[in-house]
Amino acid sequence: MSLKKKPPKRLIGYARVSTQQQDLARQLKALKRAGCARIYSDTASGKTLEGRPELADALDALDRGDELVIAEWDRATRSMWDGLQIIKSVIDAGAVIKVLDRNYIDLTTPMGRGFMAMMSAMAEDERLRIIKRTHEGRQIARAKGVKMGRKPILTPYQTKEARQRIAKGEKTREVAKAFNVSISTISRLADAR
Repeated sequence: MSLKKKPPKRLIGYARVSTQQQDLARQLKALKRAGCARIYSDTASGKTLEGRPELADALDALDRGDELVIAEWDRATRSMWDGLQIIKSVIDAGAVIKVLDRNYIDLTTPMGRGFMAMMSAMAEDERLRIIKRTHEGRQIARAKGVKMGRKPILTPYQTKEARQRIAKGEKTREVAKAFNVSISTISRLADAR
């Protein structure tokens, strides 16, 4: 009879935000409070699993008996199919998922996994609604004359002067240096003439 100790269950955390302007702090705090020793995080869209190497690493790191801990399910995915893929990867590893904002869901049962699939579908629906509202808001703003995008680096007077200097044969590098802007900014002015 072997007296080998069973290895302790590891809690592996995963957090995600969509953009650099968003902050992971809230999710990281919740995952640390839950006892996660290792936390993986991505800054990428939740639309697809592609482009999220940390999620792939977190799933690869799972061993039998481990627990993948996610602060909020819609941070893991905003796609029903990807949600099912995450669940399948965790089950295939012999691990379980714990979702902190849905702690009442038991993912060890078919009903619990089915409920998470439904939650993934709802997250995907919300993502599509956000896209639609954003698009409609942009259309309304444009109709009101609101300019979209970055503000011009050069004033209209500087733009006119830069174009005149380029038309006279001055090198884009010299014009860019004179206005303290990148060469590509001046090149775009030359191309737009």
